[in-house]
Amino acid sequence: MTKPLPPRLALLLTILMWGCSFVATKAALREVSPVTLIFLRFTLGTALLLAMVSLRGAPLLPPRDAWPDLALMGFVGVFVHHMLQAYGLTMTTAVHTGWLIGVIPIWSALLSALLLKERFGPLKLAGLIGGFAGAVLVVSHGEIVSQTLRLPATRGDLLILLSTVNWAVYSVLGHGTIKRLGPARATAGAMLFGWLMLVPFFVYDQGWLQLPNLSLKGWSALVFLGVGCSGLGYLFWYSALERLEVSRVAAFLYLQPLVTLLAAVLLLNETVSAATVIGGLVVLLSVFVIQRARA
Repeated sequence: MTKPLPPRLALLLTILMWGCSFVATKAALREVSPVTLIFLRFTLGTALLLAMVSLRGAPLLPPRDAWPDLALMGFVGVFVHHMLQAYGLTMTTAVHTGWLIGVIPIWSALLSALLLKERFGPLKLAGLIGGFAGAVLVVSHGEIVSQTLRLPATRGDLLILLSTVNWAVYSVLGHGTIKRLGPARATAGAMLFGWLMLVPFFVYDQGWLQLPNLSLKGWSALVFLGVGCSGLGYLFWYSALERLEVSRVAAFLYLQPLVTLLAAVLLLNETVSAATVIGGLVVLLSVFVIQRARA
């Protein structure tokens, strides 16, 4: 059995891939629908993870009594999460998405307070307020009164924000199952269930008719999303989560918006306003405050 990557290296590689994932998704969505994109992405990701599980000599299918937990993980972390992000990205930019993703640790802190009864003191409250203020600044381009409800971009931003809540829930859901099955089997099982939930939507959408629309750039984006972001990314994330505290893993998300910003400007030529950058930095600072309070 191959030795797993050091957890911090695994997290760094994951953040680099996930930071570029919004740019790749935006590029692929120019050629196919969100449903077709997600279905193809997780076809590749699921196949890769199942192959890795098989090569390690483990049973291909997880134990039957783990199926309900894995199905829930697949529903939340694959089906719902990526539907929200893909449809959100049809209405907003990769830059906005990257910055808004930075609020995930804030939701994690709130969930810890609600579920684990962690104390939510003044410093955490200040971080929470600051995080939401930064998110509003990103969404509104700094014109809070006139632009906060600007459609369709605001609708896209709200879907991305909703996906951040969803991901925080997903990170909490899988703990027991991962410890029991290991990150590779648990992630492969959850992804398989999530992919199966996408099948009827792909059939209804007749997604196979869109395949001729994909250019070499579109296929490259899909392979990167499926093999890198979905297959290896999920595996690396849960491998690190198994060996490090949740708060330490979440801290690596500070880097993701910066990766997205750079990739979107260089590869998609997206414009970035000063208000967007300031709002994003306020989000990251607020997350840092919450993390320090938790420590």
